[in-house]
Amino acid sequence: MNKKSDFHASAEQINKLKTVIEESRSVKGCLMHVLQEAQTIFGYLPIEVQTIIAEGLGISLSEVYGVATFYSQFSLTPKGKHRISICLGTACYVKGSDKILEEVQKVLGIACGECTEDGLFSIDSCRCVGACGLAPVMMIDNDVYGKLKPEMVKDILKKYTDKEANK
Repeated sequence: MNKKSDFHASAEQINKLKTVIEESRSVKGCLMHVLQEAQTIFGYLPIEVQTIIAEGLGISLSEVYGVATFYSQFSLTPKGKHRISICLGTACYVKGSDKILEEVQKVLGIACGECTEDGLFSIDSCRCVGACGLAPVMMIDNDVYGKLKPEMVKDILKKYTDKEANK
């Protein structure tokens, strides 16, 4: 399964989760709902949160983990303030999105699925964002960047780091 994380939660977050579990416990098939609410509360589903859910619902941790890892909407790792998604769908891949992904990983010093240490960026890949005419495409939050070349990545990311520095 998942190794212990550097998970930190406030008492308020834990209490919110326990309230969701308590309100949902009597509803058959409530695990998906509880996982969705937990991810909203914590931003991801570390093993500690999965354990609270399993104990609260009276089900096995392996059942919780199985559902959390089966559905792509759930994340077991923290996500950055700015979520980067590189399209690896056919149109984008043929036009070099794998090189864009490599460049983003190089610039940020993290792999796909990871979050920078400062919590500013996380990288994921996806299969299609519906902008095939702009291939290769990268999204950062809700901003779409198309017709990318690896040499454009550093300047695009700099816009986000500069914006954070000026806050």
